[in-house]
Amino acid sequence: MGDNILSQDEIDALLTAMDSGEVDLQVEDAPAQSQAAAYDLTSQNIMLRDQFSALEEVYDKYAGFLHNSLTALLQQSFAVQFVSTEMVKFGDFIQAFSNPTSFTTFSMDPLSGSALLAIEPELVFAMIDCMFGGKGTPLPQRREFTAIEKGMLRRLSQELLSDFERAWQPVFAIRTALRKSETKPEFVHMVSPDELMIVIVFAVSTEEFSGKFHFCLSYRMLEPIKEQLSSRYLRAKETEHAFSDRIQKSLEETEVQIIAELGHTVHTVGDLLGLQENDIFTLNTGPHDPITVNIEDIPKYRGFPGIVNGNRAVELIETIAPEEVANEK
Repeated sequence: MGDNILSQDEIDALLTAMDSGEVDLQVEDAPAQSQAAAYDLTSQNIMLRDQFSALEEVYDKYAGFLHNSLTALLQQSFAVQFVSTEMVKFGDFIQAFSNPTSFTTFSMDPLSGSALLAIEPELVFAMIDCMFGGKGTPLPQRREFTAIEKGMLRRLSQELLSDFERAWQPVFAIRTALRKSETKPEFVHMVSPDELMIVIVFAVSTEEFSGKFHFCLSYRMLEPIKEQLSSRYLRAKETEHAFSDRIQKSLEETEVQIIAELGHTVHTVGDLLGLQENDIFTLNTGPHDPITVNIEDIPKYRGFPGIVNGNRAVELIETIAPEEVANEK
């Protein structure tokens, strides 16, 4: 017999063990292959990348603009990097900050509503120290901002928003304007706590310090222009641009007929039939009058005839407007 078949003695021993309870007949439940997980639609990135793909171009441009601006403003080299973007409730976003934090609400005309710029306190103190000529040495302990520091902070916020406005221009032209500054998160009441917000995070770093600042934009604010920010719109725009380039290139290679008309005259058929050798036609223009240059039989320019390097030529002096051509007809 094969090794996998029990003998009669083995079968008897197994039955005896089962009767005596030595063999456990309980079958353990197999672990579940998968378990359901809670999914909060209001806190996830609901098609965020597809809906607002154009903003990725804004983030890249903004990081470059801000690197140059901060380097010039604070007189030392900064590294600015886009970190992440996500969609969260405003209440959840604002609760993540402690006191004091730099909160600046601002408008983005012509979009309705307000947006928020939040700068972490460690980054605020370090950058203000740089503005006063320091290296950005972190404070030993956190404290409230002084009146002078708030003034410097307003200047810094204006610089951040100015570059933010510039970065938006290729996608959608906006004008930013500061509305209100606050340091306590519980006093920031821009929208309702359940309002969906798009949060964009950037990181700033030097050899001495590093920190993050956050742009918080209302989903409702961007909804009217979301078609212009979508990946589908970008693809259509890129296709249109590529098609336009191909047309322009084809037109540049197209040959057209150019005729410089020295003048013209009108005669009857009888005059033509009676023409003899050495007869002369009198034109309507003289040697000092401008002539017409036609492109594909359409008058386009006026100029004077002449000779350049032994070749007959025409010097263009003005363009003929389409209205003039229509009036002549």
